[in-house]
Amino acid sequence: MPKPAEDADKEVRGHVLIVAGSEEMPGAALLAAVAALRAGAGKLTIAAPACVAQGLALAIPESRVIGLPQARSGGLLIRGSESLGATAPQVSAVVIGPGMQGERAIVAFVCALMPMFGHATVVLDALAMSVVRRSALNQPVVLTPHAGEMAYLSGKSKEAVCADPAGTAREAAMRWGACVALKGGSTVIASPGEELWKFDGGSAGLATSGSGDTLAGLMGGLAARGLPPLAACAWGVVAHAGAGAALSRLHGPLGYLARELAVELPAQLHALSTRRSAH
Repeated sequence: MPKPAEDADKEVRGHVLIVAGSEEMPGAALLAAVAALRAGAGKLTIAAPACVAQGLALAIPESRVIGLPQARSGGLLIRGSESLGATAPQVSAVVIGPGMQGERAIVAFVCALMPMFGHATVVLDALAMSVVRRSALNQPVVLTPHAGEMAYLSGKSKEAVCADPAGTAREAAMRWGACVALKGGSTVIASPGEELWKFDGGSAGLATSGSGDTLAGLMGGLAARGLPPLAACAWGVVAHAGAGAALSRLHGPLGYLARELAVELPAQLHALSTRRSAH
């Protein structure tokens, strides 16, 4: 984990852009954005449909919020990507997808947006991952599917994915040239040419609405701080599970909220970093 000096300013910890939300699910953008800041990213910009932009700006006063034009289907219009071009040189990580609606519009928007951020790590979540069904990935990308999403993206049955998550994740990573975090009771992380990682420390309480949005934002925040895709995934998965475990001790194994996970993240990341340094 990169450790900035005591006198380092926010620029050192990176700038993360969250492209997320819709009229029906503005909270997904909020969850991802707060998690990115709790991960230690120094600066935050949110790009969301104009109809929810002001609400997000008020809910997260630490952020810059850019309102984007929206199609009738609920997806973002391609021309909206042009308004993000000016931010591209400063951004070190991008999270795209939480809470977005309208798959066709999203894929077109992502295809237009990604070349502007070829220098940054891009975390694709939810419907934004559908871009792999249309075009090749030519930059550092993280994909965060659960078994159902992986089945849709890969063309396999959900049963086949669940029967061999390690093989499925490895095959997907090679096929798409991306770091793939296949989420589940056990989470498998695969990246082309890298060792396969498996984490068995998840819990049932993490399977709650908005939890994946928080994880995507957490990974984006860690990538903004300078971690490469595989490391951002691994740290993110473990810290996310640790936050769930901490809430389980307070409230019981079920019933805590995704919005509460982010509050636990700084302590989890600090504990993990300290433990690693001690070894």
